[in-house]
Amino acid sequence: MTEDIIKQGKTLACVSYLPIFGTLIAYYLNADKKNPFTSFHIRQALGLWLAYLICAISVSNFDSATLRMCLWVFFGTLVLYGFIIAFLGKLQTIPVLGPYFQKWFSNIGK
Repeated sequence: MTEDIIKQGKTLACVSYLPIFGTLIAYYLNADKKNPFTSFHIRQALGLWLAYLICAISVSNFDSATLRMCLWVFFGTLVLYGFIIAFLGKLQTIPVLGPYFQKWFSNIGK
């Protein structure tokens, strides 16, 4: 991937890590351009937010502040990591879950 493609897609890639609306905004703004760098990070962010929602619904059944705090710290760290990687212009997946997100959402950006 060239530096020009990364530079053009960096802003939307960073926007995609904002809470779920940021991912949707980046997805729709990238629909015409189909920038591969932005698409990569949209897939990562979408996977993170969906995984967070699934885990949050599961954790809400338990009355444990510690469990909720662990969930927030875990996903907050992953979102921050993804945002920093997008800001730096790198194509690195989120640890553990990232390769699955790329495979599951491979039709995004094509």
